[in-house]
Amino acid sequence: MDTTPSLADPRALLRALYDAAVRRAHPAHVTGEFLPTPPAAGRGRTLVLGAGKAGGAMAAAVDALWPADAPLSGLVVTRYGHVPPAYAAQPGRIEVVEAAHPVPDAAGRAAAQRIVDLTRGLTPDDLVLCLISGGGSALLSLPAPGLTLEDKQAVNQALLRSGAAIDEMNTVRKHLSAIKGGRLAALCAPARVVTLLISDVPGDAPEVIASGPTVADSTTCADALAICRRYGIELPAAARAGLESGAFETPKPGDACFAGHAVHLIATPQQSLEAAAALARAAGIEAQILSDELEGESREVGKVHAALARAVARRGQPFQRPCVILSGGETTVTVRARGGRGGRATEFLLGCAIALQGQPGVHVLAADTDGIDGVEDNAGALVTPDTLARAAAAGMKPAEFLDRNDATAFFERLGDLVTTGPTFTNVNDFRALLVT
Repeated sequence: MDTTPSLADPRALLRALYDAAVRRAHPAHVTGEFLPTPPAAGRGRTLVLGAGKAGGAMAAAVDALWPADAPLSGLVVTRYGHVPPAYAAQPGRIEVVEAAHPVPDAAGRAAAQRIVDLTRGLTPDDLVLCLISGGGSALLSLPAPGLTLEDKQAVNQALLRSGAAIDEMNTVRKHLSAIKGGRLAALCAPARVVTLLISDVPGDAPEVIASGPTVADSTTCADALAICRRYGIELPAAARAGLESGAFETPKPGDACFAGHAVHLIATPQQSLEAAAALARAAGIEAQILSDELEGESREVGKVHAALARAVARRGQPFQRPCVILSGGETTVTVRARGGRGGRATEFLLGCAIALQGQPGVHVLAADTDGIDGVEDNAGALVTPDTLARAAAAGMKPAEFLDRNDATAFFERLGDLVTTGPTFTNVNDFRALLVT
């Protein structure tokens, strides 16, 4: 039976492209080639530490691939519900615990403290294998001295509502942390540290992914303060004092604590977009990758994508149809109203749908590769040429849903949500526009 997707079923084709992107980034498929050699028998131990939405799957992959006769232990924290079922049912040598995302909770703080405790007594003969993926900023939450978990939660919530870009948010987060911004690497000294990263950030900068717990930080306390001023983030007194005095400064490039460490990007947004493009081309459809690092307001990025799709549909410029237009990155949502339900993907899609104006022959899927759009249960949604007509028939006004950041509710009422459940990886936004 031929399972190759085709233009005959645009929804199935777009979903197949998304699935291909996710599959390319799954830890089970990408971890093996990056694993270091275990310490010599009797000379040292291997400690696995980590955090992120892909943490459970990364731990499972390492456990399965690590030699059975080589000592292995450790602790990884992931989001609630993000432990692969098989590993949850039959835990391995690496303990996996769960905590809250995107706002940290007490479970995340306890896990971070346990990770700090595990670093005590390490020697130069020991190997620390750090498994880091997107979401680690919230999951690995250990407040800097003088700060409380409630302080961190308040700042985090304000950042999430502000529309700040991910690198800006993580600059603030790492400077208010006792474990991120390279501090975990310092705690692991004098052991050798190997970090495996799954990137969920535009540009794939290791210091931005999960706020870079094991890599040098080029940003400063002054940068964090400037970001808070730019977005009107109110800081607790202890946080402001720590930043203004420089007491919360992070280890910088060249610091001796990073000597001999290795960092490997094992999955990136670009690789996932290329996997989706390859599947489209195999089906005889030309694929164009715009960029893997698009940023900006989700609704505005949606408008730009709509303009491009309309140009292709109406004039065959800049691409000939049929084609698939792919993009990734991390857009932002500035929350303008309380009570709305939505995330980056659905807000992008609603802005895109309005701008498409019911353009014939254009279908769009946008979804987060971790399977969760914002804090909802859906990964994203679909736009079809009749989205606006169906909304009008249901008495819905798209602009009103957009004004109150309620895009998920809009697509839910149309029956167009894409729901996958946790995918156990995270290379951020995935967008595909099919122009037939």
